[in-house]
Amino acid sequence: METVYVNSPLGITKIVGDEDGIAIVSVSDVGDNDVSQTIPKVLEKAVSQLQEYFDGKRTDFDLKLNPKGTDFQQKVWKSLLEIPYGKTISYMDQTKKLGDLKAIRAVASANGKNPLWIVVPCHRVIGTNGSLTGYAGGLSRKKWLLEHENPSTQQSLF
Repeated sequence: METVYVNSPLGITKIVGDEDGIAIVSVSDVGDNDVSQTIPKVLEKAVSQLQEYFDGKRTDFDLKLNPKGTDFQQKVWKSLLEIPYGKTISYMDQTKKLGDLKAIRAVASANGKNPLWIVVPCHRVIGTNGSLTGYAGGLSRKKWLLEHENPSTQQSLF
């Protein structure tokens, strides 16, 4: 596995992957890790696409993904990929789409363990009442991402 650390508007982004795909995209506060001086060839496309996203030039990602998780987590993460750029759904809506209303806590937990920050858009899942709830990257980052994706309509969420 190769690793690269790059600057983003929300902190230092860590990308881990190999020829089998991207396994991790995470963010940390500036200063937690040093920005990489070189980008491994296998990660160049991911770095480029994330930069395009932050520049407002990309609304979806075309990357080979290889996140590690249970079958249930994989199913939940795959459902996140169906949420369009600039849109949100509630945890309850996501749970309904997955077919088991009693699994809402498990779905929320799987969202929280999503290893592919932004690329698999768990930030687009909100509370049933429209509130910003639970986000591993911090609610301020979730708010920023939602406003970045849809600055005109996301104001009503806050």
